[in-house]
Amino acid sequence: MLQLSSLTKGFGDRILFEKVTWRLAAGDRVGLCGPNGSGKTTLLRMLAGLDEPDTGAITTPTGLTVGYLPQDGLHHTGRSLIDEVSTAFQPLLDIQRTMVELEDQLADEQRSRDEHEAILERYSELQHQFRDRDGYTIDLKIAGVLNGLGFGNDELEKPTDTFSGGWQMRIALAKLILRQPHVLLLDEPTNHLDLEARNWLEDFLADYPHALILVSHDRYFLDRVVTRIAEVGLRTLTPYVGTYSEYLVERDARAAVLREQKKRQDEEIARIRQFVDRFRYQATKAAQVQSRVKMLAKITPIEVPLERKRVHFSFPDCPRSGRIAIELRGIRKAYGSTVVFDGVDVHVARGDRIALAGPNGAGKSTLMRLLSGVEAPDEGTRIEGHNLVAQYFAQDEATRLDPDLTVYDTLGASSSTEMLPSIRNILGGFLFSGDDVHKPVRVLSGGERTRLAVARMLLRPSNTLLLDEPTNHLDIDSTNVLLDALADFGGTLVFVSHDRYFVERIATAVIEIGHGDAVRYPGTYEEYHWSKTQRATHRPDAGRRAAPARGAATRRTRTAPPAPRGSASASRDDRRRRAQSERHLKREQAAREKRISDLEQRIGDRERKIREIEEAMAAPGFYDDRQAAQPVVNRHESLMWEVGDLMSQWEALQQIDGADADGE
Repeated sequence: MLQLSSLTKGFGDRILFEKVTWRLAAGDRVGLCGPNGSGKTTLLRMLAGLDEPDTGAITTPTGLTVGYLPQDGLHHTGRSLIDEVSTAFQPLLDIQRTMVELEDQLADEQRSRDEHEAILERYSELQHQFRDRDGYTIDLKIAGVLNGLGFGNDELEKPTDTFSGGWQMRIALAKLILRQPHVLLLDEPTNHLDLEARNWLEDFLADYPHALILVSHDRYFLDRVVTRIAEVGLRTLTPYVGTYSEYLVERDARAAVLREQKKRQDEEIARIRQFVDRFRYQATKAAQVQSRVKMLAKITPIEVPLERKRVHFSFPDCPRSGRIAIELRGIRKAYGSTVVFDGVDVHVARGDRIALAGPNGAGKSTLMRLLSGVEAPDEGTRIEGHNLVAQYFAQDEATRLDPDLTVYDTLGASSSTEMLPSIRNILGGFLFSGDDVHKPVRVLSGGERTRLAVARMLLRPSNTLLLDEPTNHLDIDSTNVLLDALADFGGTLVFVSHDRYFVERIATAVIEIGHGDAVRYPGTYEEYHWSKTQRATHRPDAGRRAAPARGAATRRTRTAPPAPRGSASASRDDRRRRAQSERHLKREQAAREKRISDLEQRIGDRERKIREIEEAMAAPGFYDDRQAAQPVVNRHESLMWEVGDLMSQWEALQQIDGADADGE
């Protein structure tokens, strides 16, 4: 369907692609992967026709439509939201407008019978076209997409220029997926989406009827959507079949094989060169020397991708906090007439790993500021636990860096003495290497500053971390560094992230923000999402998602004042609420026990497989055939990582069941 033939593209002396041949078939859903700067965006722009290759060609069949969503830079103005999004159906709208004009002509009694029949025939043709192309479902399709992306019905007539940059990108995404091009090119489409909108987009793209090429740093999103991977690197595209997780396993296996082949080639080259150097000036060996010189000239050096180093380190030592880290009691917070929280209690215990969930504008960042003490509530109190050492990472943390300091000095100035040897290691994990560490902060891009701010945070002693979107602008490798660090962090964690994989790996509880309240759900984000889905399925208004108003938060609607305490009505309500709460807790406990049982079964199954593999690896002669042995070794390592992840989940659930009762 779409063919790259001997495509070459470079900038100056830097070659991104060299004689690349690759094909995209109809219905393919491809994840485009590779390190930052490898050329992913450049390739998308070439496929979209915005950039031209230096040499080679991109061939497409006649009539093929291509749609491209860049990372940023789009702005809409001059129309309402509904009018702007409706332009995705412009050909159908043109047909509809012509049909209306023909209807007016048919109503003209002064026209002759022949004219009337000609108009009627033309109207019938257009009506069939309109119906065959689902023109009568336009409004339904638009409503479904806008609703899924978080727009409310009250926003349909709002001018597009009143929406912020993130919502401008949602408008562009809505138009693009409604147009349904034959090839859909998406460059980081989830950057400006909350988790609910991401979940909706996952489901939509998983059922997309045409070809799709996707760039994303959200590995969970990639796993859910794509069925193939194209890796950008070493000036070419390397295809892989399967999900992103399957690609990681195969990529590492391929790299291991390449490194072994490279080693053997280097050894062979060294032997040849040694022979040439030794006998270069002996006349009796001249023919043999020349033969080997020609042999060297014909050898194509094997290129091996740079080995991705896993950065491991420990947080600096910090005294343990008390049993309760932070507590909010009876919190009320409003901005003008918009009430964010009203009478909210939030308890953060030592060792909690809480993800804040809710649509954009619900109040997640507001709660983070209240927990950190950066912002005071209008009513209620904030209580710090014993020995609290909290660190707050705000969304704009990157703007707080000293522009006159270098990258290295930024970390050195805020690190304890014992952490100074780790600075280079940490900077490498966040893509700062070589002379980059000596750059002043003022010359860094927005993404580089964010990476530096995250690295600085990791080197500061604390027992409680409050993180608001720490993964923004991080690539997958940098996110993994942060994930590994937080997985080993022995303190308390409250965070906001729109990266589903990140949330699923770290969170052991979820607090849902919205409607002036903060409701806690024990368990992983997957369990929380399942619970929400079940409730939505059984709601009378299931399927209608009301999007919150943007701004500081969602307005909380009050219906009637509560009945006086002690009244019969209040007593019945109290008993009913207690009974519902008890049933809810029992269901949660049962779900948690089932989860623990499932985890134990999965751990046992993988440990049996590990033992079997280790027995095979211990057999004499196992390593004689290294090429055959390597996949087995890789499988053993993969299973060990899986067991580690499963054990972490099991321990977290056990901690919930046997909550720490000691206090300080």
